[in-house]
Amino acid sequence: MIWHQIYDPLGNTALSTIAAAIPVVALLLMIASGKVKAHIAAIIALIIANIITIFIFTMPAGMSIRASLLGVVSGFFPIGWIVLNVIFLYRITVETGRFELLQRAIGGVTEDRRLQLLLIAFSFGAFFEGASGFGTPVAITGAVLIGLGFSPLAASGLSLIANTAPVAYGALGTPIQGLAQVTGFDPYILGAMVGRQLPLFSLIVPFWVIWAFAGWRGMIAIWPAILVTGLSFAIPQFVISNYINPWIVDIGASLISMGCLILFLKVWQPKELWLSPVLRGKDESAATMKPVKPMDKTPLTQSQLWGALLPWIIVCIVMLIWGNGAFKTWANANFSWSYAVAELHNLILKVAPVAAKPTPEAAVFGFTYLSFTGTGMLIAAIISGFLMGFSPVKMIAEYGRTIKVCAISLITISAMLAIGTLTRLSGVDATLGLAFAATGVLYPFFGTLLGWLGVALTGSDTASNVLFGNLQKITSEQLGISPILMAAANSSGGVMGKMIDAQSIVVASTATNWYGHEGSILRYVFLHSIVLACLVGLFVTLQAYVYPFTAMVIK
Repeated sequence: MIWHQIYDPLGNTALSTIAAAIPVVALLLMIASGKVKAHIAAIIALIIANIITIFIFTMPAGMSIRASLLGVVSGFFPIGWIVLNVIFLYRITVETGRFELLQRAIGGVTEDRRLQLLLIAFSFGAFFEGASGFGTPVAITGAVLIGLGFSPLAASGLSLIANTAPVAYGALGTPIQGLAQVTGFDPYILGAMVGRQLPLFSLIVPFWVIWAFAGWRGMIAIWPAILVTGLSFAIPQFVISNYINPWIVDIGASLISMGCLILFLKVWQPKELWLSPVLRGKDESAATMKPVKPMDKTPLTQSQLWGALLPWIIVCIVMLIWGNGAFKTWANANFSWSYAVAELHNLILKVAPVAAKPTPEAAVFGFTYLSFTGTGMLIAAIISGFLMGFSPVKMIAEYGRTIKVCAISLITISAMLAIGTLTRLSGVDATLGLAFAATGVLYPFFGTLLGWLGVALTGSDTASNVLFGNLQKITSEQLGISPILMAAANSSGGVMGKMIDAQSIVVASTATNWYGHEGSILRYVFLHSIVLACLVGLFVTLQAYVYPFTAMVIK
């Protein structure tokens, strides 16, 4: 049975849009209330989404249920698989004492909490976004920050805010590749256009993160270090994206940024050290704080330093291999299998105006078990464990404890992805997208927010690009706006939605052992996300209409 997506089932654009928004709004409200646990909220929202798609959007019930189940499995592989193995690695480093050595190594660079945030949440996180993406940077930086004694809200929320500017080039340019596939544009051209939008925000975000943590005065006190961090990331981001390729942008820019900041701190330090791990102006009770013992300030020996860095060096090497296109191609050809979901695969058609011609929606679960980023992380953790003296038996026992710790979060992530998969296959998200597309001359602004919405819905800039990339192209061509500009804006605007998607929030709460506080994290980052997305929208609008910004646009 072939089913055609319906984008205005109620015969009224406003009412259909409201109906389409109900599952996502319900999910966010339940999480933000703090009265409903995240996994319960996700399951309830999934039930609501099925009711909406079946009874309003007329999707056959069998298809709706199959789409949900496909999303559940896709939620664990690859997203939940990454989180599980990142937390496993973290727990191994804690058990062996290597994490404490890492804390001392970072403290040896600077004890100032603001500078630690620049180094870890922004620069270090950008490296992992470039190498693997898909939740890895938030999981790792959140775990590192909580281990350094940051409050749970600071570690979670600031990791999410910092993980924005690099997202469009994450996982070795995967979002750009996805955008190129659905629009037909050259990925080098799309990467270059994104590279003419995001560097401004790569400069702004480090200031924003420190302001959010320490307030205006706390930020101004270290502005030289923030400027060095931002510029040393933004300039390479522009140069690499426009003159080399879109695949290594984050890796190159993050390494340069980390190197420049560390070198700068050898010749400059703030007049007063900021030692508080708590967000300025936030009343975080002792019950929510991780007890922090005074850090040993004895300088590390060379042996201890390399011992502290060893697990993360291994992770970097493995992630670079796993993110390599040639490796992925080989691994997917030899170590994978796929399943086309019966009575769902290619039986749903996207139609105009979302697609130029009826286009079947694929519903395939690809179990590319070797090339999964989480598999690479597991291998890195096992290698690190053996090198740090873990026996196989002890490692298996620790993995079992990690599964127990992460179980609720894995259920939540799977339910979140089920909602995203269902809304995509049912056309519910396209209904929301068309509402943004109907804004006429204001489309550059709202089209950018469409990318933001896509990431908030799906948890992935790649998925948002695949979802709305062609719609951006079609709409901008009809309005006489550069389709390359708006396709890129979908990706650039999308990065600001990364901090509020429920999946990322669950990853952050898991990494910081702050279960049950997802609502607190969402409430903290929500306004930051909207304001930054609007700023991207305003910048894209200038690029669309106002000289000299129009000179930046690739036609």
